[in-house]
Amino acid sequence: MMDELEDSFSSNQNSDSEETSKDNLSEIPKEDDPMEWARQAYAALKAKQDLQKREEEEEEKERTITEDKILFKSNNSSSSSNLTPTKNLHQESQSNQEDKVLSTINHSENKEQVEEDQIELGDFDETFTWSAEVLAAQGRDASQISLEEVDWLGRLRRGLENTRQSFVTGLLENLGDDPLTPEVLDELETLLLRADAGVVATDQVLDALRHKMNEEVVEPEEGLRFLKQQLCDLIEAPIKATGKNVLSPALGSLNIWLFVGVNGVGKTTTLGKIANLAVRSGFSPLIAAADTFRAAAVEQVKIWGERSGVSVVANASANADPAAVVFDAIGAAKAKNADLLLVDTAGRLQTKNNLMDELNKVRRIIDKLAPEACVESLLVLDASQGQNGLRQAMAFSKSARLTGVVITKLDGTSRGGVALAVSSEANLPIRFVGAGEGLRDLRPFNSFEFVEALLAKR
Repeated sequence: MMDELEDSFSSNQNSDSEETSKDNLSEIPKEDDPMEWARQAYAALKAKQDLQKREEEEEEKERTITEDKILFKSNNSSSSSNLTPTKNLHQESQSNQEDKVLSTINHSENKEQVEEDQIELGDFDETFTWSAEVLAAQGRDASQISLEEVDWLGRLRRGLENTRQSFVTGLLENLGDDPLTPEVLDELETLLLRADAGVVATDQVLDALRHKMNEEVVEPEEGLRFLKQQLCDLIEAPIKATGKNVLSPALGSLNIWLFVGVNGVGKTTTLGKIANLAVRSGFSPLIAAADTFRAAAVEQVKIWGERSGVSVVANASANADPAAVVFDAIGAAKAKNADLLLVDTAGRLQTKNNLMDELNKVRRIIDKLAPEACVESLLVLDASQGQNGLRQAMAFSKSARLTGVVITKLDGTSRGGVALAVSSEANLPIRFVGAGEGLRDLRPFNSFEFVEALLAKR
């Protein structure tokens, strides 16, 4: 799955994946020992980061030399122009100073933005070795992983800390050192339901474990491994049914992604992060600010657009028609040859039929103006809402033609098991997950990594 992720959204995300010196990075062979694989991966990332820093220092040095030359020529020209009136000399000098100040400010702002987005390689610690083990288990080559992948796994694991503490701690205490028993399964059932995994998912996992226990004695380690596999299969089922392991914009056509959901789940923030992800991946996105009912929603979208350098199509009028905004945005996307149009819609409760009708109107506009477009309707769910979020998914799936789910705010809840319920009961593929407030705290969903982070022992 990670190979497909690299071919889509992750292909251009990090300059760490670019070619580096052959002297620093020769082909690193894979090893059976996970710790040795982790050491090799760390050495490869360290070499890439050191090379990148040297290149940045050289670029900074060249930029400084160029600016000094321009400034010297400007001062030389000013002092040799004896026929220039004194007033004009003063104005030119003042203008040069203002330009220099503005240049310094702009450079400082750009540098701050780069530093905000930049990821530093941390220590060779337990978090790094765990991340390396997860990547190695997916058949990755130690010399080809990116720092962003390692960084994301650490963020995901930290984001699931609350769920893991309430789930894994109880699970490991009940597993002990003895083979699995019916009593252990009863406790596992309680833990799954407490994590909001849902009745369907819980029954499916427990039935598989009971069947295995009837055939053989199941030791604790084997039981945990089997549990992980069952959870992965359960989450993967609706993803595989779509034929797309990773959701990314289709090349050669316009892609329109609608973000729907109730107020407060993080739709606008999610849209902004995906816009940033698309830019870093080499796509050309455009944003439609179609949430015209919520105060300051348009301004919030514009701020996210500015952070990533993405244009926003909006109507500043109060209670503007959302469908009209989408109409204009489709025209702008075609004119600019944009790959991806991200549409922010109003927060709508499933009981408010007028808002659902508005969403249907937006879909009709899309079908009429861009019938060839690849349309995705993504429901944004707040993980902390647990089973209430599941009910939202069931209701929205009937009227919003949903094609996927984005789960946000995993870092603020112990109900991360709702991902299982969404997959098993709503039968919707999870496409992205968010585990924090930062720009990089949202990534395309990977079921293997999610389950490993959820059930991490350490």
